[in-house]
Amino acid sequence: MPRKRLGDLLIEAGLITPEQLEKALAEQKVTGRRLGEVLTQSGVLSEDQLIEVMEFQLGIPHVDLDRFRADPAAVELVPEALARRYRVIPLKRSGNRLTLAMVDPLDYFAIDDIRMTTGLHVDPVIATHDDVDRALEQYYGLKQSVTEVLKEVRPEQVDEEQVRAEDAPIVRLVNQLIEQAADGRASDIHFDPQQQAVAVRFRIDGVLHTQMRLPKHLQPVLTARVKIMANLNIAEHRLPQDGRIQLKVRGRPVDVRVATLPTIFGEKIVLRLLDVRNAVTRIEDLGFSERNHAAFLSMIGAPHGIVLVTGPTGSGKTSTLYAALHHLNAESQNIITVEDPVEYQIDGVNQVQVNQAVGLTFAVGLRSILREDPNIIMVGEIRDEETAEIAVRAALTGHLVLSTLHTNDAPGSITRLMDMGVEPYLIASTLRGVVAQRLVRRVCADCREAYRLAADEAELLADWGLAAETLWRGRGCTACHRTGYRGRMAVHELLPVNEEIRALIAERRPAAEYRRAAEEMGYLPLVHDGLQKAVQGMTTVREVLNVIVDEG
Repeated sequence: MPRKRLGDLLIEAGLITPEQLEKALAEQKVTGRRLGEVLTQSGVLSEDQLIEVMEFQLGIPHVDLDRFRADPAAVELVPEALARRYRVIPLKRSGNRLTLAMVDPLDYFAIDDIRMTTGLHVDPVIATHDDVDRALEQYYGLKQSVTEVLKEVRPEQVDEEQVRAEDAPIVRLVNQLIEQAADGRASDIHFDPQQQAVAVRFRIDGVLHTQMRLPKHLQPVLTARVKIMANLNIAEHRLPQDGRIQLKVRGRPVDVRVATLPTIFGEKIVLRLLDVRNAVTRIEDLGFSERNHAAFLSMIGAPHGIVLVTGPTGSGKTSTLYAALHHLNAESQNIITVEDPVEYQIDGVNQVQVNQAVGLTFAVGLRSILREDPNIIMVGEIRDEETAEIAVRAALTGHLVLSTLHTNDAPGSITRLMDMGVEPYLIASTLRGVVAQRLVRRVCADCREAYRLAADEAELLADWGLAAETLWRGRGCTACHRTGYRGRMAVHELLPVNEEIRALIAERRPAAEYRRAAEEMGYLPLVHDGLQKAVQGMTTVREVLNVIVDEG
């Protein structure tokens, strides 16, 4: 790489004048700060302009560290002191080459120093100041906090001051773990007690990844700190407890649900992270096909009746309901929900939190809602006969009721309501439609590649009336944790209830007959929607088959 000076490049690009450069160089001599830092902090040019010059004039790639995860093995190659001194993050090693994210990729002293330290050729890429500072705390700060905790904490002893003082190492450690999980798009943090250690695992895109293993003697102080944050009883170790933490990560609000569970090796703790940024607010963002999108809008556009969303835990049912509420939310509508828990707050919607301890169940809440003159009611889940009966009565009296059920497919929700004790004629009169869904992982956009599909894949697609010459998959990169997938999307099947299906329901026919009747009017099951998205390059056939079990 030619050793061009940054100041000359900026003048050539017309971003600064020779006088501004001279003034910045003088300030650089006094403060010792980098030239780019002096120029951006004085407002002479923006950091984006600085990056653009180095990216296009010198061909140095720009990397977004929020999307690109550093390889822990590469991080180990560069000592923390060196990384902080030069503000660099080792990203990956390929043979004898080390990719290094730098605030100043023209700092040749830094490049030479790291080359001498690691014995590897350095390939610099550019990252913003804020990204590098966050990454330094993420990759090096966490290690430092663990070291400090190990120095302070004595085995099997919890000093309450250690877990309450905001500057205590254990406090910093837990905060950093939550920040790292939020930055990495994790939905859950698991603290798993084992015989000799405590495993810290993050669930990302539905898959658990072990982040680190902490020494066993840190378990009591770690458990105590999380309990204090969630206002739980730190002296109670025999019974499960549930709590909540509200905090800000990088300036954005994150709601954390905490659940503890006694095991033979101590208390297991799971933290569920609800990041407002990830809340789906538009039906268009749910991933419906064009046909399913139109059918869903028709379902929730009914003035009264019941619309159900079904699927297992963690299949995105609540997100679908929230998107529907956002769509229906208007000043002319009185919308009330009863949820367990209230995951995201919606302006203009009255949301009620279930509280079993004081007797506020779904059924009690729903019964009270009916006295509040609602137009639209959302019930987080129909769990029992009482809740189902009240929901049906509400739909019969002119309300639109949205709720969820735990069933494998859309037709199965009808028999599930019957099994709960709801009369078939009531279901036939009130049910407007059912959405069944699952979440599948998206092919990573950073490492996706086309491939010619195998014979068994072609045969499978043909069985469902689909065809393709090539499909897409991810090779695996640091951005996707080497999985080939990044992010998730929903696949759906929709069952609108027409007059023919109503007649079958009233006669208490089996679910297979509802399915056959639906197929005659174009019903397509979950696996078809999933395979269609694989053909479109959004996911893979293997992922669809792993997540969806075709029972047809």
